[in-house]
Amino acid sequence: MAWNDPQWGNKDNRKNSGPPDLDELWKRLNERLNGLFGGKGGGGNDGGEGFSAGGLPGGGNLVGLLIGALVLVWAASGFYIVNTGERGVVLRFGKYVETTEPGPRWHLPWPVEAREVVNVDQVRTVEIGYRTNVKSKVLKESLMLTDDENIIDLQFAVQYILKDPKEFLFVNRSPEDMVLQVAETAMREIVGKNKMNFVLYEGRADIAARAKALMQQILDRYKSGISISQVTLQNIQPPEQVQAAFDDAVKAGQDRERLKNEAEAYFNDVVPRARGLASRLKEEAEGYKLSVIANAEGEASRFTQIFTEYQKAPQVTRQRLYLDTMQTVMNNTSKILVDQKGGNSLLYLPLDKLQQIVSQPYSGAPDVLAQPPVAATPGSAETRSRDAFRNRDREDRP
Repeated sequence: MAWNDPQWGNKDNRKNSGPPDLDELWKRLNERLNGLFGGKGGGGNDGGEGFSAGGLPGGGNLVGLLIGALVLVWAASGFYIVNTGERGVVLRFGKYVETTEPGPRWHLPWPVEAREVVNVDQVRTVEIGYRTNVKSKVLKESLMLTDDENIIDLQFAVQYILKDPKEFLFVNRSPEDMVLQVAETAMREIVGKNKMNFVLYEGRADIAARAKALMQQILDRYKSGISISQVTLQNIQPPEQVQAAFDDAVKAGQDRERLKNEAEAYFNDVVPRARGLASRLKEEAEGYKLSVIANAEGEASRFTQIFTEYQKAPQVTRQRLYLDTMQTVMNNTSKILVDQKGGNSLLYLPLDKLQQIVSQPYSGAPDVLAQPPVAATPGSAETRSRDAFRNRDREDRP
């Protein structure tokens, strides 16, 4: 509106004339717009000179600029950047066209084409049997039945990445839910084919590996575009209602294994020693046997030789046997010599020395404990009587 009109608002003019002319106001607005964009004002008398053929003010220059600007903005909206580790998926009227690699890219702007950028390097995680924390259990997912008809509470996590963005986006409706269901199904199948003790103890790594392979096989069959990277078993235990009884059973099994190991250790300690002792005794007996046989054979041979010599000279042989026997007997006994020449009836026996000799092991040398012997005179009667007695004793022996 022409607010700068000097006659506008004049009381007299307001009384003598009607409302302002709209055509005149539009003409002035058109002139000002043309001045801003470098055009010439249409100052003719015809009020329609300021209008273009299409009925728009300012002619074709303004319209062209506006259309060009809109086209540039529309074309610029098709530029996008795909970062490292991502893939761009281009859709034309909702239909898949191509998958673009990292870098600056361009596609026909909306509504002709659209794009979706998918991170293929991001490790996504699905939790089965719990949410965020193992204490936040989801029993309908974690309770599973083993092959021996026992129930276990198994919680695990599945980590996966994308290997095909097209399949991930367009083949399945909800890929995340599909991964959860596939993981639960595969784990139930693996657990259902194994015993409870195997699942709880020695079979953890094997179960995780087999479950990963089975999950990948099912996902590939569904064309999910997902690659399973790792399956982690978080917690495996019996249900809480039977946890105490199961702990007692586990302790009993551990005690059984401990006692079994102790018995095996005792067996490994005692049996080898007993076998060694038996072998030693056997060898000693064998040695004793050979020794006795050899001694017997030696004695038999010696007796045969002595008997042969005895037949040749009986008297000499008897004398020699007597001397050898007495030498053997006297060497192994303690001897006391008593001198009765002086007629002393008081004899001194060193009993303490005799007891020490008896208690000590035989050293092979004869011990003589007594006073120094007194040699008898050659011509004494006592010496002659002793010699005569010995001679008679020798003659009486056969």
